[in-house]
Amino acid sequence: MIKIIYKIITLLCILNAQTFSIARLHYGGGGDWYSNPSSLPNLLKYLESNTAISVIPTEVRIKLTDENANQFPFIYMTGHGNIRFTDEEIISLRTILMNNGFLHADDNYGMDISFRREMKRVFPNKEFVELPNDHPIFNSFYSFPNGLPKIHEHDSKPPQALALFENERMIVLYTYESDLGDGWEDQSVHQDPLIIRESALKMGVNIIFYSLTQ
Repeated sequence: MIKIIYKIITLLCILNAQTFSIARLHYGGGGDWYSNPSSLPNLLKYLESNTAISVIPTEVRIKLTDENANQFPFIYMTGHGNIRFTDEEIISLRTILMNNGFLHADDNYGMDISFRREMKRVFPNKEFVELPNDHPIFNSFYSFPNGLPKIHEHDSKPPQALALFENERMIVLYTYESDLGDGWEDQSVHQDPLIIRESALKMGVNIIFYSLTQ
């Protein structure tokens, strides 16, 4: 409990009385960047209800070429299809992430190949590292002793939390074969049981908490 209180105080100091928001990335290439429309509002509501963090209850939508794109410390992207960044967007994303930005990419099934390709364009010399179950992100607020939870089944593959680092700072988290965003959606969309939705929402809180306190 003391550890949690300390982290909340630390987080509030970092936010400096600002209201937290999530920026959904509008990317090109044909993929449905807008998928799971109820997911982020539900995650933000859960975050505010279960922590001391004040939130903007609706997602912000940005393109990497927007003038204010570098003002959001937490960028989220998802989808089922192809992703393609322009050269200008590659430079913008690299700049954002190298200047204390954080990207969470959640594969909604179908974006894996193109996402890995585009991230290699952003960071040619970096390789994704699979996070072990004892990584701090799995215990930043809620405890996940078995690592990333499995929300939806697609190809009978285990869920993976993959990350890119700059020195010791995580700059990209890629959640693969988990489908957290589906678990954040309204219950009526996928008819997931409460325990599954709670697991997805709690993991979402952990990701946000870790990104802001690492």
